[in-house]
Amino acid sequence: MSGRRLAILLSVAILALAGGWYFGTATTRVEQATVAPGTLMFPDLTPKLASAAKLEITHQGKQTVIEKRPDGGWGVASMHDYPIQETKLRGVLTALTELRLVEPRTSDPAEFSRLGVDDPSGATSSADLLRVMDGAGKPILDLIVGHRRVRSQGHVPDEVYVRRPGDNQSWLAEGSLQVDADAAAWLDRNVINIAHDRIASVSVGDGALTFGKVDGKFALTQPADHPKLEDYKVDDVARALEGLTFTEVKADVPGTEAGHAVFTTADGLAVTVTMFHADKDVWARFTAGGTPEADKLNAHLGGWSYQIGAWKEKSLVPTMDDLKAEAPAASDKK
Repeated sequence: MSGRRLAILLSVAILALAGGWYFGTATTRVEQATVAPGTLMFPDLTPKLASAAKLEITHQGKQTVIEKRPDGGWGVASMHDYPIQETKLRGVLTALTELRLVEPRTSDPAEFSRLGVDDPSGATSSADLLRVMDGAGKPILDLIVGHRRVRSQGHVPDEVYVRRPGDNQSWLAEGSLQVDADAAAWLDRNVINIAHDRIASVSVGDGALTFGKVDGKFALTQPADHPKLEDYKVDDVARALEGLTFTEVKADVPGTEAGHAVFTTADGLAVTVTMFHADKDVWARFTAGGTPEADKLNAHLGGWSYQIGAWKEKSLVPTMDDLKAEAPAASDKK
């Protein structure tokens, strides 16, 4: 083959490669240009969410289900539909309506794990599969949610990698979408919150200890003859229902009964607390009565057992020993 002919063939080959690169790149650019940066990922989602009745979150093959309850609230299915933090749910749904595509990323499945958009059923996957369904079980959306890019500057929005199931194209999207696959993280851990200044009286057991207001101060009134008490411990009894939270919740009654008390407010609301011991754990159940407020409390508290910090037992169902002032040290007696 002459040198001139070889040069011509090489030129043709180079042009062919260049043409292939050009047209391949052009095709990619055309595909990318079909979605303008800032385009809503789910443009018609907001009206559809009015019929939402269930969220499924799959992570490493395990599924958490958040579902609408008959009363219109939302609960965790695996925990007998115990109420969730509805602000957390609203945050997820709102973020989905506001999610905007920034730019396409890899469509190579071998690279998905790097962005956290690989198969959520994998044992080592960091991806979450989020599904929102209506009351008939019909999907409203399906989305694989990957790694987040949180911006420290207030004016720069957060970003997250996403991919539609069955579609190899991954995306960098703008939005504050946070998907939590831990069922316990969804629970509303607030049990009850009655301010201490509302408490008018407390009766422990069958009246073995009775507390009330004396000259405007919360105090132990029965038995009248009692040892010296620590004022802060008595005050803790009045504050026992203030901002009370739980660590675990069950639908059944755990352990054996360990005492009860009735907290009554100045306007007549009566809250009965029954304590249970299960090994070293302390559990409590609550019922309310006396005022219309009780109906709302019972709707939230009724039928549930709450594990609380063991230290709270001394204020919810105190004994005289729990309240007594410490004996002065030997050196203080001199």
